[in-house]
Amino acid sequence: MIIEETRNARYSRDVHRPVPGTLARASSGGKHINISFEFFPPKTKKMGETLWQSIQKLESLGPDFVSVTYGAGGSTRERTHQTVARIVKESSLKAAAHLTCVGADKAEIDEIAREYWQAGVRHIVALRGDPVGGLGAPYVPHDDGYAYASDLVAGLKDVADFDISVSAYPELHPESLNWDDELDNLKRKIDAGATRAITQFFFSADTFLRYQDKALDAGIKIPIIPGLMLQPNYRGLTRIAKLCYISIPDWYHNLFEPLDNDPQTRLLLTASTAADLAAQLRAQGVEHFHFYTLNKADLAFTTCQILGVKAQNTRQHKTGIS
Repeated sequence: MIIEETRNARYSRDVHRPVPGTLARASSGGKHINISFEFFPPKTKKMGETLWQSIQKLESLGPDFVSVTYGAGGSTRERTHQTVARIVKESSLKAAAHLTCVGADKAEIDEIAREYWQAGVRHIVALRGDPVGGLGAPYVPHDDGYAYASDLVAGLKDVADFDISVSAYPELHPESLNWDDELDNLKRKIDAGATRAITQFFFSADTFLRYQDKALDAGIKIPIIPGLMLQPNYRGLTRIAKLCYISIPDWYHNLFEPLDNDPQTRLLLTASTAADLAAQLRAQGVEHFHFYTLNKADLAFTTCQILGVKAQNTRQHKTGIS
């Protein structure tokens, strides 16, 4: 109780609202901010060209790594592999490939992992994956597959000495019974060999900080990186948030809900609110941020610029959002 009361005092101010000077302090230099980006594999040749331009632009910011998602049921497997392999071959970036348990047996997943290792990929984001029927449908493990993320992590470690990231849920995974269940699951993934966790997106610094404290109290010591969503489409965002049981604060709803027909303003507000959230967390000692870019390079680039993360050669990059 004493620990909890002390931590309550830490969050006594309303962290849902901007703190005067927070962004100014974040962008004025000082301690280095570590960043990473998530992309999804392209569906068409034109989208592939756009993605590669995005990767090249964000490469100039010097991210720790970039990850490429893996579609439901392995639906983007080949495109994910091609994208990751190209990043390794044609850029200076450290690429991480997503792998899930869904839609494949152990032998198939192990072979995919070996192919990644042979292609020079050393980092895997290991996830259970969404149910075959989509978010909200019951999850049924593959008969001959890895049942859960902890099993997948262990299997990947048997294949090669991968650096493995796993997921974390500051507002509970939709299927978790309670916080003990949630944190026990994360512990199982760590015991199997995970080296960091990346969180589901959230909208309040308080949400992440309380989760971080719960993890520390549970004896979890690996880095937990906050995942920040860059989604200017508010209707799409609310749909995902509802399925994932993620709370959207009233102030955020009131800010974005009237802007259906004003995409430019939504882009600007998405960058500024994400940067403000990162700045609040940085003020509490958080040093690494993972951005869910949705392949929108200009939006991610602008957000990082606000935070003081500068391109190595800014003459080649515009800071406006498009």
